Amino acid sequence: MKILVVGPGAREHAIVHALTAEAASGDAHEIHAAPGNPGIAAQATLHAVDAEDGAAVTAVAREIGADLVVVGPEAPLVAGVGDALREAGFPVFGPGGEAARLEGSKAFAKEVMAAAGVPTAMAHVCTDLDEVAAALDAFGAPYVVKDDGLAAGKGVVVTRDRDAALEHARTALDARGDAGRVVVEEYLDGPEVSLFCVCDGTAVVPLAPAQDFKRVFDGDEGPNTGGMGAYSPLPWAPPGLVDEVVSRVAQPTVDEMARRGTPFSGVLYCGLALTSRGLRVVEFNARLGDPETQSVLARLVTPLSRVMLAAARGELADLGLLRWRDEAAVTVVVASAGYPESSRKGDPITGIVDAEESAGVHVLHAGTGLSDDGALVAAGGRVLSVVALGADLTAARDKAYEAVGKISLAGSQHRTDIAAKAAAGTLTVPA
Repeated sequence: MKILVVGPGAREHAIVHALTAEAASGDAHEIHAAPGNPGIAAQATLHAVDAEDGAAVTAVAREIGADLVVVGPEAPLVAGVGDALREAGFPVFGPGGEAARLEGSKAFAKEVMAAAGVPTAMAHVCTDLDEVAAALDAFGAPYVVKDDGLAAGKGVVVTRDRDAALEHARTALDARGDAGRVVVEEYLDGPEVSLFCVCDGTAVVPLAPAQDFKRVFDGDEGPNTGGMGAYSPLPWAPPGLVDEVVSRVAQPTVDEMARRGTPFSGVLYCGLALTSRGLRVVEFNARLGDPETQSVLARLVTPLSRVMLAAARGELADLGLLRWRDEAAVTVVVASAGYPESSRKGDPITGIVDAEESAGVHVLHAGTGLSDDGALVAAGGRVLSVVALGADLTAARDKAYEAVGKISLAGSQHRTDIAAKAAAGTLTVPA
């Protein structure tokens, strides 16, 4: 197939990497990316267009005669790039703009969950600081405040500092003017789980669950980020968790979206908390998550192209069971100096070839670019995702961190505890 992958980050590189690997099993594809990044360029033909410009992306799809278009990031999805492509007749993996509101507006997601009977945190939607203050006092600490709209994974604050919670709300409201809204929620205890559910508007097929690490520092300290690492599988997860999420969360949500006339096709990212009161939805996203995707796709044996095309064509019911590697996968994100408050750009990156010499290790590009003389340099906050497969989480961790140690990027930072508790067997679910 001719496949166009839309987006510039490590998630899109993970998708391209998985599609490229299918050549070994006889499914060779012609892969294009818009706009892609220097790492993706080694495996696909790049097209320098704005990923949020539906007309420009459609023009590329038409130029190459795409058999499938995969829209990776949330911003193009919310902007309706998938709609433009579908109107032009292309099979698209990713929801339309109205369905993508499940991520684009947390208030809308809460409305849909309430209508579908999906278990989630109690919440207040607030349009001014007086409402925020009242909601904070009603729920008590720890305080959870979420920007209603897209915020690149950094729109959520969880804190015991009431003033900090109010300040986050103030910043979010001011940034959006008269349209500003924030969602104040009750705090959910227990470990979090990410489960991606592939949907075609009617049917739901779950991928393997994963866990990511949002805080920038070890021990879940520091501010929220877009994600500093992830792993899969989850040996501590309760039996039947995936089936419960499909039956109580994903399928009711897909059914409700269909009832509203805005069918959801693509990936419904179910961010979950396993609390002392049972399963609760923390958030929905309308696409594969980053960095969980890097670990999940490393374990997928079923050709990813077949899964995505079945979803795009409304044929998931005919796909059959997905196949998975027994190995564990661990992803460690290497971030630039100053992340997440800022990101230093232009620092040279070396050692990737050495890092990938170990069997089962590959390095995915996120915030990378090329200098004037063609050298690889940092160009964003999260720069690289180092992914390793191992016989178990301990082996995968060892390989991932050994590979990270071979990469040189001045001032870079990474967490050293990705999957540590799970590997040690010390992560538990509240009774």
